[in-house]
Amino acid sequence: MVYLYKKFVYNRRENQKGAIFLRVIAGAARRTALVAPLGSSTRPTADRAKEGLFNIISERVRGARFLDIFCGSGAIGIEALSRGAKEAVFVENAAPALKAVKENLAKTKLQNAEIIEASAENAISRLQTANRRFDIIFLDPPYDSLLLEQTLQKVPPLLAEGGIVIAETEQNRGFAPQSASLFLTSTRVYGRTVFLFLQAEEAE
Repeated sequence: MVYLYKKFVYNRRENQKGAIFLRVIAGAARRTALVAPLGSSTRPTADRAKEGLFNIISERVRGARFLDIFCGSGAIGIEALSRGAKEAVFVENAAPALKAVKENLAKTKLQNAEIIEASAENAISRLQTANRRFDIIFLDPPYDSLLLEQTLQKVPPLLAEGGIVIAETEQNRGFAPQSASLFLTSTRVYGRTVFLFLQAEEAE
């Protein structure tokens, strides 16, 4: 089983173009400054939550095939690549976020990264048609939408054997897993942030 962690530092300073700064914490691209666009489409996770998730999964990333859906600035997948993930696929359809992902990948010079400029539903369909499989699928959709539930219904065919889905949501959202193919194995709460760990049901 492989996990992904969401670990980057949020610096509240802004540049003249209205972007916030992040940086890679560890690995090949350690200390590289990243940029994310301001706005509701990108929501940096609180440091306490990131640290807690990192403590759980820090040794699970190396060699993983990683899919980052609703990737925002790409900071999660970039951190995974920096720490030795085999590959990372970034899914995003918001233009400001896509610009940031491309800039950040160029700055880090990390290899084996792929960007899919599409909605989550469209990207999942493409990847399934191509018979792609991933050890880690990380979801961080907007909290105020049904995209988390909708996406959890569609991702199970993309999971490799022993793979895991990690989804970020918020404590007062009232989420209950609805996928018939996934079961919740663990929940971790850090303030308002909730991380859900899910795995595929084993065939009998």
